Amino acid sequence: MRIVLLGAPGSGKGTQAKKLVADHGYPQVSTGDLLRDAVARGTEYGLKAKAAMEAGQLVSDDIVLGILKDRIAQPDAANGFILDGFPRNLPQAAALEDVLGEIGQPLDAAVLMELDFDVLFKRLTGRRSCKSCGRIYNVYFLPVPDDGRCESCGCDEFVHRADDKEETIGRRLEVYQKETAPLVDYYRELGKLKVVDAEGSFDEVYSRLVGALGL
Repeated sequence: MRIVLLGAPGSGKGTQAKKLVADHGYPQVSTGDLLRDAVARGTEYGLKAKAAMEAGQLVSDDIVLGILKDRIAQPDAANGFILDGFPRNLPQAAALEDVLGEIGQPLDAAVLMELDFDVLFKRLTGRRSCKSCGRIYNVYFLPVPDDGRCESCGCDEFVHRADDKEETIGRRLEVYQKETAPLVDYYRELGKLKVVDAEGSFDEVYSRLVGALGL
């Protein structure tokens, strides 16, 4: 099963992907991780990416697709993979379709983790993490216990990260809506879109996800 996971920040696609990896053995392919690894190993595409970054430029889609193509050719991806963080816009999606078609590994599905934006906003802005162990709470959905202490380590200090502030979250969601949301229509036209209701408990959402994929 070859899958692209779509969804706004806070939709839970990352945690759901990890469960799919654990249950079905598909590698989770993150373009960010691939870029860092390629640069560290000094591969052909890694050297090109490094040169671009050192020049203060964005890494081109051609370089990202080259690194991605090399990764998908690895034996552990023979039976499928989960793409995380790519494509982010329509040109990338079209280029990805071409590359996967060339190597005979076309996508089976693009899964949209669908969640109301008001819920997304609360999920992200309401996050608080334990200063000691990093356990995540949420002022709206999973508040800190009444005694004010972390259930994992007993710490009583909790951090509201800078990137979880309302202004920052608002910008992230705006970028998603502008650039990534059009992918939904693109994959719908290709007949590859699966929509999963991402509201509810982790187990409830995961059950809907595997059901949509027929796993």
